[in-house]
Amino acid sequence: MPARDVPQPAREIRINPSILAADFVNMQTELARIAAADFAHVDVMDNHFVPNLTFGPQMVERIQQTSPIPLDVHLMIEDPDRWAPGYAELGAASVTFHLEAARDPIALARRLRDIGARAGVAVKPGTPASALDELWGEVDQILVMTVEPGFGGQSFMPETMPKLRLLADEAVRRGSAVWLQVDGGISASTIAQAAEAGADTFVAGSAVFGADDPGAAIAALRGQAAAHAH
Repeated sequence: MPARDVPQPAREIRINPSILAADFVNMQTELARIAAADFAHVDVMDNHFVPNLTFGPQMVERIQQTSPIPLDVHLMIEDPDRWAPGYAELGAASVTFHLEAARDPIALARRLRDIGARAGVAVKPGTPASALDELWGEVDQILVMTVEPGFGGQSFMPETMPKLRLLADEAVRRGSAVWLQVDGGISASTIAQAAEAGADTFVAGSAVFGADDPGAAIAALRGQAAAHAH
């Protein structure tokens, strides 16, 4: 039976709240509010690859020490070949770099895995699925950006869904267990669309941290995604 014909309850759905939407002054408390999530998504931006500046290694190390759930680090930085391994060495469970920024993405993915992290590769909305052809088997996660990287709170881009479907179909064709993640504008009104297109790992920021009860919001998003899983 093809992998995507497996009954929906068997499909593993992951909700990774983005701490970009958290209250930075009360980070430990904010992390405790999302203890029901699968990973804490940490956006690292350098004000070069994207026009915004967020966390560096010292802050990520402190978050790693404090978080009740594993870290899913998303590097929106130049020269990830140099800097990404350091985040794996800090203990991040998953480290994702941008294909557009890496000089040797295969070598970098292998290095991250050697350290002990899951290796992820992200692509901007305008980068085609075919650009990832050489990465199959080298990465554990593919992140399809559903907004232009750089800022939280942007609107979901439905025009990125055909690319996600292509990747989901290719994963089935190859028998790949790669996780397909989406990041940008994921909320109660968009998560079903992304799940139907093949995503199984969802980054949500304000949809979780902006809720009165983040735990309930995580459960609701997980339920919606599972109900619409392709």
